[in-house]
Amino acid sequence: MTRKPVVLVTGAGGEIGHGLIHEIAARGTFDIVALDLRPLDPSVASRCAAVRVGDILDHHLLERVRAEFEISVIFHLAAMLSTRAEFVPETAHAVNVQGTLNLLQLAVEEGRELGRPVKFLFPSSLAVYGLPDAGTKRAAGKVGEEAWLAPITIYGCSKLHCEHLGRYYARHYRQLATVGPSHVDFRAIRFPGLLSAVTVPSGGTSDYAPEMLHAAAQDRPYPCFVRPDTRIPFMAMPDAIAAVLKLMDAPAGTLTTLVYNVAAFNPSAAELAERVRKAFPGARITFAPDARRQAIVDSWPEDVDDGRARRDWGFRPAYDLDRAFDEYLLVNIKRHYARS
Repeated sequence: MTRKPVVLVTGAGGEIGHGLIHEIAARGTFDIVALDLRPLDPSVASRCAAVRVGDILDHHLLERVRAEFEISVIFHLAAMLSTRAEFVPETAHAVNVQGTLNLLQLAVEEGRELGRPVKFLFPSSLAVYGLPDAGTKRAAGKVGEEAWLAPITIYGCSKLHCEHLGRYYARHYRQLATVGPSHVDFRAIRFPGLLSAVTVPSGGTSDYAPEMLHAAAQDRPYPCFVRPDTRIPFMAMPDAIAAVLKLMDAPAGTLTTLVYNVAAFNPSAAELAERVRKAFPGARITFAPDARRQAIVDSWPEDVDDGRARRDWGFRPAYDLDRAFDEYLLVNIKRHYARS
């Protein structure tokens, strides 16, 4: 039986997955196989050649997918996010690390069968950083890819571990054996907080920003769980999706690292609240910092240095804070809740 050439998207029902699938489908270059724990929204499923419902920890499921499809690119988006992960760290480790290992092994097997590299796009996170306190964070300024890598959450630990696994599989896999190259072309982006107008926030510790917006649009009060002066980098979801695709397209010879920072703007929580109140004058946003979640956010940089991404593959965010609010977030969120 001839296998059908596709790209594989795991975690297809998540915040990045929705937009990524629509963009890949619009290109018309690849058919898409989507994998998620739950059935996809019909509007997303309709853009895919096939949808498989199941767990990335299920080896038999992955084997069946590989038996049926020829996979040239893997977008491995499936993960347990930071807030939920802290309640079940062992489960989070299994999903985030073992799940990634399973997909890397699939890429090895597929690459060897095809005789060429399989691209493996991995969304890492700001959570891989671990600054010791808010004062150090303020003094650090823009943080580069190699600094302050001492995460304090299981989510951050697992993302950093997976970055190292990706490097190992791409450059050093079974280096003492005579088996030839792994054929894994691993490429990772460390995303900041992502602002989506399409999907509802689902458990990220940076989700206080989109939660403010969604609560205001529904005329619900929102007690923000961080201090007003809290500052981390953010990015509008369309820029995140464009970055993944731009990194996928980049010639391997132009890449000087396997893991890249990206960012667009870094307002404080108070500045975000003011923008929301301007758009929704009745917004009931208060600040009720949760000490434990605040400590996590304080361990993340106020901003990151994304100069490598800009030099190596031309990363340029299209949305600054003003455009993100005025042309993307407000328009789409108001439309979404008007329909609801």
